[in-house]
Amino acid sequence: MKTAILFVIMLLVLVIPHELGHMIVAKLVGVKVNEFSVGMGPLLLKTKKGETQYSLRLLPLGGFCSLEGEEESSDDERAYNNKNPLQKIAILLAGVTMNVLIAIVVMTIAAAITGVPTNKIASVSKSSPAYEAGIRSGDQIIEINGEKTSSWEAVTQKISDYKEGDMIISVKQDRDTKTFTLRPDYDKENGRYVIGVVSSITKNPLSSLKYGIKSTWNLSKMMIKALQDIFSRGINKNDVSGPVGLVRIVGETQSYGISAYLVLLALVSLNLALFNIIPIPGLDGGKIFFVFLKIISGGRIGDEMEYKATLVGMVILISLFIFVTINDVRNLF
Repeated sequence: MKTAILFVIMLLVLVIPHELGHMIVAKLVGVKVNEFSVGMGPLLLKTKKGETQYSLRLLPLGGFCSLEGEEESSDDERAYNNKNPLQKIAILLAGVTMNVLIAIVVMTIAAAITGVPTNKIASVSKSSPAYEAGIRSGDQIIEINGEKTSSWEAVTQKISDYKEGDMIISVKQDRDTKTFTLRPDYDKENGRYVIGVVSSITKNPLSSLKYGIKSTWNLSKMMIKALQDIFSRGINKNDVSGPVGLVRIVGETQSYGISAYLVLLALVSLNLALFNIIPIPGLDGGKIFFVFLKIISGGRIGDEMEYKATLVGMVILISLFIFVTINDVRNLF
């Protein structure tokens, strides 16, 4: 039951802001928004504010934003199909942008809960290279081998990159700056070099925000690299997963606590943004592709051709959805 609730929350957090982004920008550029719905399927509640109907539907599986002239041509001057290319692109990119912002917010919250490691030392293991060199708890590592280390990530990277010879570490002790020479030990269990120090943790809001932005950027690079690897070696059925597989992953994440769930949420949000921007008809990326295609063709490619391509794209996406769902179910057993 808990897994189901967490899964539904994840879907709502991923989809509702995405659709809200479309609606906000659509209204800003003067597009008529017919309906904004939380949930899918049969209508439960509705209210109308201005020209837009706000709905609550039975199935808590996301939501949608219905724009005038988005799925079929409309003569209304405020229809989506009658707006200029820049306005259309702004509307389409708004959903992806919201998913990236969700990832940043979620990673910032996760950092605020667990704390962000700093380059200030919390403890030093006795008999370790750092302790024997003279480094103590409370020291702040500011430089390694002549290169500044403004974060704990920079410190661990420099230590991990160690090859041979002496390592020169500069630290701040109270108001003084001291320099120590040592040689890291190799940790066979974890396959890396260590000097025997543990970083202190901060829950400062600004530090959490910086960490949220940086970690979102790193996750994005990791996902793009993974996508490149998939296309370079070919797509394997185990490379993709759908809602059933996501439910299983959410269930497995529970045992690791709220922070692990938040990281998964950020990862899925970025995945949704990346997938949505792919130029496949039916997705935001496909619609952006057609905007440029219409410009290049000088109007020879019309809305009708886009609608037909979107229909084909939706058939492909539904087929892919069915395939990954069947694959996910098989993996459960």
